[in-house]
Amino acid sequence: QLQVVESGGGLVQPGGSLRLSCIISGSTLDHIHIGWFRQAPGKEREGVSCITSSGQPYYADSVKGRFAISRDNAKKSVYLQLSSLTPEDTGTYYCADVIVRTVAPEGTITGFYANAGSSWGKGTQVTVSS
Repeated sequence: QLQVVESGGGLVQPGGSLRLSCIISGSTLDHIHIGWFRQAPGKEREGVSCITSSGQPYYADSVKGRFAISRDNAKKSVYLQLSSLTPEDTGTYYCADVIVRTVAPEGTITGFYANAGSSWGKGTQVTVSS
């Protein structure tokens, strides 16, 4: 069963940057779509970004232009570069294997959600504060 371990979070000032890592085990990464989610205190978990097995990225509107997702299948890792951070980005960040929603004919990604039975890691805490 696929397992994930997130890392790279921390305390950063507004406008700062962080690079989160998601290391996968229990499966090869090549054919799996991976998504990043975050959960702020008192709020539901929300999808932030995902990357398909072919490397196509998708970003929620709230992070578009500020976050960048990438993957290294050889290292079984997916990364999320966070930039221009604001206090609203504070939360625990999780990665998981996901199902991607697309629309024809170009296959444009419109969203994603965690695969049923996804194994969630402990997450990594991102705190944006001055």
